[in-house]
Amino acid sequence: MPTLTSLQPAPVIDELARLLAAHYVFPELGQELADLVRDRLADGAYDVATAEELGRVVTADLQSRNGDPHLRLKYHADPVPEEQGSAVLAAMRRDFAASLGGVPRLELLDGGVAVLELTPNLFPLEWAAEPLGAALAVVSRARALILDLRRNRGGSPDTVAFVCGHLLDERTLLNTMHWREGDRREQSWSPAYVPGPRFGGEKPVYVLTGPRTFSAAEELAYDLQQLGRAVVVGETTGGGAHPREGWTLHPHLEATIPVGRSVNPVSGTNWEGTGVVPDLPCAADDALALAHERALASLEPSAQVPAGT
Repeated sequence: MPTLTSLQPAPVIDELARLLAAHYVFPELGQELADLVRDRLADGAYDVATAEELGRVVTADLQSRNGDPHLRLKYHADPVPEEQGSAVLAAMRRDFAASLGGVPRLELLDGGVAVLELTPNLFPLEWAAEPLGAALAVVSRARALILDLRRNRGGSPDTVAFVCGHLLDERTLLNTMHWREGDRREQSWSPAYVPGPRFGGEKPVYVLTGPRTFSAAEELAYDLQQLGRAVVVGETTGGGAHPREGWTLHPHLEATIPVGRSVNPVSGTNWEGTGVVPDLPCAADDALALAHERALASLEPSAQVPAGT
């Protein structure tokens, strides 16, 4: 990484171009974008006063070809650690501590319908397994489950698989990652075993989404939807299906570059650019009420119980 104490666009753009050509999930487009930012540098488009402005202008250029929302020159107000990906992990650590491990809300509604909110991230499984497993064990007794992902920004595919394991009865293929490096393929399966009781694969599940639902949170909604395991309620999600890595290019600038793409075994594609389209579209703010209404309607009247019993 260039050692920079003030804004010098040229070394930032030179390193960004190198990383795009070497790592972007689509090699031809990566080279095209590398050429684009070099040309824009030569034209003076990046002669700006602040790192924040440089990040904004370069990100607009990076997303001008295919709208990839994971592809950014991201500005951080606090200094970015030099270790690859460490800026994201540091921020996630703070969020994890402030959100009860990513499960800030668990509530039982009328009719024995549980609401489990997962936000702001699906944290790395080595952090999240204990709080998330405990919450999923509690809701396993509910007659229907509403997963609220409306404010979830993404996270770990391993944690997606962990959640799915509690909502399915057997080990199931969820997704295949196609990595650029080595042209590798990596399958993601729900686990055959989960700690504690499962909610299982039969009782109703509803997933709440909105425009802030992104990345791994979208994968959780999409996987369950494609398997026919959950009804998605709310608004179309952000449309980011490409896992990314981060490189520090300046004390306040991080290049985030997608390095792979996901392929769902049912649809044969993913939610990149389109987002996850709800089965029951409505305003995100109205999604909980609608999901609760549909959950109650799906239960046998004799099975419904009041909240708190």
